[in-house]
Amino acid sequence: MFSPCQPMADPARIRLRVAAVGSLAVAATLLAACQREDRNPQKAKSETGAVAAVTDLYPGPPPPVTPDPRAKLYEGNAQHIANGSRLFRWYNCNGCHANGGGGMGPPLIDDTWRYGGSMEQIYSTIAQGRPNGMPAFGSKVPPAQIWELAAYVRSLSGNAPSNAEFSRRDAMTSLTPRNQTAPEKPKGGDGSSTAGTAQ
Repeated sequence: MFSPCQPMADPARIRLRVAAVGSLAVAATLLAACQREDRNPQKAKSETGAVAAVTDLYPGPPPPVTPDPRAKLYEGNAQHIANGSRLFRWYNCNGCHANGGGGMGPPLIDDTWRYGGSMEQIYSTIAQGRPNGMPAFGSKVPPAQIWELAAYVRSLSGNAPSNAEFSRRDAMTSLTPRNQTAPEKPKGGDGSSTAGTAQ
């Protein structure tokens, strides 16, 4: 109904008002979204108290291994190797490494060690993880248990002294006892020796 007191609305004026309101809504949305992307690592660190783990794994030849005095305490110790064997089962390392023979994870009983076969390198692999599947367990497993796992893993390829390696397992087996297996020097993925190199 038309009233002489009210002027008629111009369609162009209505479109202009709708466009202005729409532009303001889009601008407000964009400004709100910018606040969402505020990335301040110092602020995040102070709020959570956690620090992101940084690995020393980089492309190219591995840097030299820094000797860790704890490695000598665990490497040739029969009790630590036995504990590492138990932890290997308890943490379900068998799920990927199939009792050291390899499954979806690499075999641990041969002489090819992609990231190095020294105690320090094995410890680092377990604690920090590796690309393509090996998860990092450093925040989930205590360091002493990681060293025991490393001692056991190193012994799988016959690199434990025969007097430190137990000759009988907890279960029946048809395999030759590991303390009677000839040691195999670990080699890198390219077939070169990894002695004295990092992963």
